[in-house]
Amino acid sequence: MEDGKYVDGSLWYYAPNKAAPIVFTILFTISGVLHFYQSSHHKSWRITWIYSYSSLLFIAGYALRIVGAFHYDNIDIFIASLVLLYAAPPLYELGNYLVLSRCLYYIPHLSPLHPTRTLTFFLGLSVLVEVLTANGAAQSITGKTEAKQDIGKNLLKAALVLQLGVMAILLGVSGTFHRRAAKAGILTKNSGSADIKNVLITLYCSCGLITIRTIYRTVEYFFAAALHPPYTNTEDISPLIRYEWFFWVFEGMLMVVNSYMLNWRHPGKYLPKRNNIFLRPDGTERVGEEFKDKRPFLLVMFDPLDILGLVLRRDKKWWEDDSLPTPAEAEARKAEEQREGGVAAKESSSTRS
Repeated sequence: MEDGKYVDGSLWYYAPNKAAPIVFTILFTISGVLHFYQSSHHKSWRITWIYSYSSLLFIAGYALRIVGAFHYDNIDIFIASLVLLYAAPPLYELGNYLVLSRCLYYIPHLSPLHPTRTLTFFLGLSVLVEVLTANGAAQSITGKTEAKQDIGKNLLKAALVLQLGVMAILLGVSGTFHRRAAKAGILTKNSGSADIKNVLITLYCSCGLITIRTIYRTVEYFFAAALHPPYTNTEDISPLIRYEWFFWVFEGMLMVVNSYMLNWRHPGKYLPKRNNIFLRPDGTERVGEEFKDKRPFLLVMFDPLDILGLVLRRDKKWWEDDSLPTPAEAEARKAEEQREGGVAAKESSSTRS
């Protein structure tokens, strides 16, 4: 039973529970296997691959916490577990970016931002969060001086606050898109082969769970950053640090619920099977081309939303092209091309003979 007192030699402050990490390792393994199967079954790897990868990080992080529960003075185990468990949840957030970008691409005429460049924008922010998280978590422990440890702590603080900021932007974009789609009646009719309403509901649930977890981690870490181990049990330390149950409720349980919720309401069930299908304002589905940003890399990096192109009015709205085929027409054209290709190959073979 926890008493909130410092356990001598423990890098965790307390003696970590030995059973809980085993349970969570098993839970994330089951969920991860389901994600792998579902992404294959729904043919949605391009959008939902991140769920399986995030599960792997959780599995590794909790497996190391099992070892840490028996060796709570081992700094290598402590750092590795800490980094993995800090890095995994933002990947679920990246999954939400991928899902939202697919929704925007499917109904591009209602997108608040350019539907394909939105992903570039959020992906860049996600990479920044991961870099800050990994470097901050490691340096806050391994820094050779207190000043270097403080730099690491500040990096981790920045990563946590940035996660909350990016989540606010994500909800703002998705909320605006949702309102426009609802006003146009697309969420209840003319939704083609996709169920965007259910996708958005899933996205909001996931964002809510991740946000609660991030708020907990942010508050916890701002308390923790003021401390420098080894601790003494006379320090005025927040209960968030002294009692392990906060971690299991606001980190472990919330992320397990999020993972299984994504199993239950897997976005692959609701999104179009083909990534280049979109919906026109008249409710008909069309087949567009895969988006390729041909701008220089540095311009893409510093202007992912192509604000310059918007100002200069050179950003092409491909979804307004009336000549784009319907999925049935595209399939017919593809079959015809394959048929013609086969005939040409036979004629060429006969000529050589």
